[in-house]
Amino acid sequence: MANIIDEISRTFSEYLLIPGLTTKLCIPENIKLKTPLVKFEKGKIPEIQLNVPFVSAIMQAVSDDKMAIALARNGGLSFVFSSQSIENQVEMVGKVKKHKGGFVESDANLKPDNTLKDIIEIKKKIGFSTIGITEDGTANGKLLGLVTSRDYRPGRDNFNKKISEFMTPFNKLIVGKLGISLDEANDIIWEHKINNLPIIDENQNLRYFVFRKDYDNHKENPDELLGENKSLLVGAGINTRDYKERIPALIEAKADVLCIDSSDGFSEWQKETIEFVRKNYGDSVKIGAGNIVDADGFNYLVNAGADFVKVGIGGGSICITREQKGIGMGQATALINVAKARNEYLKKTGIYIPICSDGGIVHDYHITLALAMGADFLMMGRYFARFDESPSKKIMIDGSYVKEYWGEGSNRARNWQRYDMGGNESLKFEEGVDSYVPYAGKLKDNLNITVGKIKSTMCSCGAMNLAELKENAKITLVSSTSIIEGGAHDVILKETKSNS
Repeated sequence: MANIIDEISRTFSEYLLIPGLTTKLCIPENIKLKTPLVKFEKGKIPEIQLNVPFVSAIMQAVSDDKMAIALARNGGLSFVFSSQSIENQVEMVGKVKKHKGGFVESDANLKPDNTLKDIIEIKKKIGFSTIGITEDGTANGKLLGLVTSRDYRPGRDNFNKKISEFMTPFNKLIVGKLGISLDEANDIIWEHKINNLPIIDENQNLRYFVFRKDYDNHKENPDELLGENKSLLVGAGINTRDYKERIPALIEAKADVLCIDSSDGFSEWQKETIEFVRKNYGDSVKIGAGNIVDADGFNYLVNAGADFVKVGIGGGSICITREQKGIGMGQATALINVAKARNEYLKKTGIYIPICSDGGIVHDYHITLALAMGADFLMMGRYFARFDESPSKKIMIDGSYVKEYWGEGSNRARNWQRYDMGGNESLKFEEGVDSYVPYAGKLKDNLNITVGKIKSTMCSCGAMNLAELKENAKITLVSSTSIIEGGAHDVILKETKSNS
């Protein structure tokens, strides 16, 4: 007979945190949420850390370039979804890497003999209003001038008008020399009251732009997740079928970290994918794997070389893997089991493997519970799908705005690469549903509220950072009746009417 596990499989809703001593220093503004994303040797600093413990799910309805930019600017990281062509995914990753607060390579360039019509078209295509005019029309050609939206009037100027007739010529531009520091570049921008500063080399070739708005944005987003040259960090999902083609393309696009996307990570296909990375790139390329729910799965992927491991099967709001296949585990139990395995691995090897909790989040306090139970960061889909920055449509149903949200295992996504067992590419059943989630507005506003709740709860637990939360938090099981007691009860609630 099968090996029967006597332990009950539990969810986050079955637990509560018990308050600890709140010291005078333990106030929200002193709480730090920095957390490791990839493995590291005990006592050393991880190569990649998150400023807030959130990554967005590898899903068509969640993680494109717009979500990746918004989340990185607020301290987290997106894994751009992989259920698309390699070319499209690479383009999305590239957009994130070029949207950075610092020295920006020019994406919009034309020649002096191009026309206003070309300006309008390139602006419509990529959205940039600052266009470098170079001798050969390339990003690194000899800089001859600059065009911004203030240099022409689309409703009045002739579309056949040559750029050379209305551009700001080089001799009237304020420029910076290659090698200048970002602080020096920003000082020039402020001193001359300009919106951008072209950076040129000794041959007058355009190398970068520095924008005033990036300086302002960084001041508004102090937790921005930045890498080299102040570029935003971005991850990319991969699968175990076309990884030999997809991974090199994503690395060339400068993706900072990869993650295998699968409903079942305890497989030889994931091991082979990780081994491909280690054989061809050593430890320079970071790759996460999953999903798994127990120590066996964790150790298998870690021994294969995973940089982090994702925990959770069937706990996502749109996931029906448990219904369809009868496999999985309550998210809280899975996370506790894997965290124990991670701690044992740390004692044995001195290597800390971050674990990502994926699924099972219904309320914001579940996030804090997951972090206390051992998660280093959380991957969320439904949470981020509700925001303006997600790629799905906002529509009105029964007088309320909602956003479309579908699983990668749904018929709509048709991402069978993620769910098959290595044989026939088509599956005859779905593991995800097509649904709606309530529209919630901007990511930043909602994330600030969630982060505020986490910090407040950590203060009540007497924890100044996530390491202290894991070490010192006390957690208790709750009965079904105590769950009811925890909400509003035995009162008649007043109806709350909207002002809209």
